[in-house]
Amino acid sequence: MIYKLATYSNKKRVTGFQDRVSSGKRPVTRNQLPATSNGFTLMEILLAFLILGIVVTTILASFNAVFSTTDTLNNSSRYYDMAKNCLNRMTLDLEALYVRQPPLYQKPEFNDPPDPYRLAGATTDIGGTSFAAIRFTSSAHIPLEKSKWDGIAEIVYYVQAKNDGQMVLKRADHLYPYPEFEEKGGDPVLCNNLKSLAFKYFDTEGSEFDEWDSDSGENGYATPAAIRIQLEIGNETTSYDFETTVNLAVQRPKIE
Repeated sequence: MIYKLATYSNKKRVTGFQDRVSSGKRPVTRNQLPATSNGFTLMEILLAFLILGIVVTTILASFNAVFSTTDTLNNSSRYYDMAKNCLNRMTLDLEALYVRQPPLYQKPEFNDPPDPYRLAGATTDIGGTSFAAIRFTSSAHIPLEKSKWDGIAEIVYYVQAKNDGQMVLKRADHLYPYPEFEEKGGDPVLCNNLKSLAFKYFDTEGSEFDEWDSDSGENGYATPAAIRIQLEIGNETTSYDFETTVNLAVQRPKIE
């Protein structure tokens, strides 16, 4: 039984092979089996590179935006701190303003020297831009070089151009007797990257003036009631505006 089964199986395989040959078909060999694809076409590779380029470009653009925003925030914080310190210092000086009142103060005659305790504000042209300057006396003297002297100081705020063209705000501080004012390299700098500086002076009626001289009859030999400080700092592309108004604690009324 087993022998016959084996004979049948072999016969069946041989018969199938003979039928294929007799029909004109070649037998199937190992090399004629369907081939499977194991790689990518050139189009698929180019498409992958294109997608990768888009992803990388998007990521780099995001990083640039983040770094640019960080730089802007850092500059804004630096300018804000600088302007805050500057305006605080100017406010303290003006709040401690010293004014000589009548009868100690008399209207100046034609040949009289200027009042040493006068308040004078004017504008000057520096590099084609108008900047304000102010001179007054105050008890907010800042002793330098460990000096213990104190008293009524002459304080001058003025703008100076550096060698690189950058504008800086400086503060001069001298005790009596007050020397003739001149710009000095040793005067401390309160503010860098200055783009504009303006003072607005207000009388007791609220009228606004761009300049003021308490020794002038145009202002009635009076001192202002309030002073507004307008400060602009920044770089070539960005500007930051700051403003504060100081109500003066003392003032000299108009003299008829």
